Amino acid sequence: MVTAEWTVADTVAHVAMIAKMYTALARPDTAPVLDARGQDQLEKTTVDTVSVLNTLVLRDCPERDIGVLVTGLLADIEEVLRVTEDADPATPLDWLGDSKVPLAGVLAHLVNELQIHGWDIAEALKLPWTIPPADAALFFDLFMVGVLTHDTGHLLDTDEPPRERRIAVAFRSAYTTPVVLVLHRGRVTVEDPGGPVDVRISFDPPSLNLMMFHRVGRVRTALKRKIVVGGPRPWLLPAFLRVVRLP
Repeated sequence: MVTAEWTVADTVAHVAMIAKMYTALARPDTAPVLDARGQDQLEKTTVDTVSVLNTLVLRDCPERDIGVLVTGLLADIEEVLRVTEDADPATPLDWLGDSKVPLAGVLAHLVNELQIHGWDIAEALKLPWTIPPADAALFFDLFMVGVLTHDTGHLLDTDEPPRERRIAVAFRSAYTTPVVLVLHRGRVTVEDPGGPVDVRISFDPPSLNLMMFHRVGRVRTALKRKIVVGGPRPWLLPAFLRVVRLP
């Protein structure tokens, strides 16, 4: 995000480092991109401590020449696509907080990083930026559902006591596979549609991603009908989102 703390160059460096880390992740024979402290933080990171990891990632990338960074970013994107071209997209890979994400989900996360931080830079420079819905949908379909299907590790750990009450939320869009996410006793699972649900959400994928990453407000997004919440018990959604959340 381009803020008082992060410049445009910092933002590009952040995305470039993620691409480099994913290239190394897809090639386990290569040395880790981060030092020992960074690797340790990778393993214990939760959604709420991603900012600590981001600080370490930027520390390990002193380059701030945008031209140099973009050249490296494009090279790493090309390399990660090359080394995964014939790989099984369902291959589980180690990710943050001891979680497991399928290979396709890791690549979808990289696409989302380019989209969200591209939006940040465009906003800072007052330039137009379009996020294609089908591309944005990959983050929900492949990454979010992927990590919830495999293993969230410590990623969603929270200080909030687990709720005994089961909360089932159905997600649907024109670009994603309909799915139900269930929070029960602090654990999130993925179910097929058809059973009873408490909340139904229909969404525009770019708007959902921007809202979940705190780039646009929930009220504004709802008023524009980019996200529509319904179902018999919509008041349960805030409790669900306190656990199923993004940085």
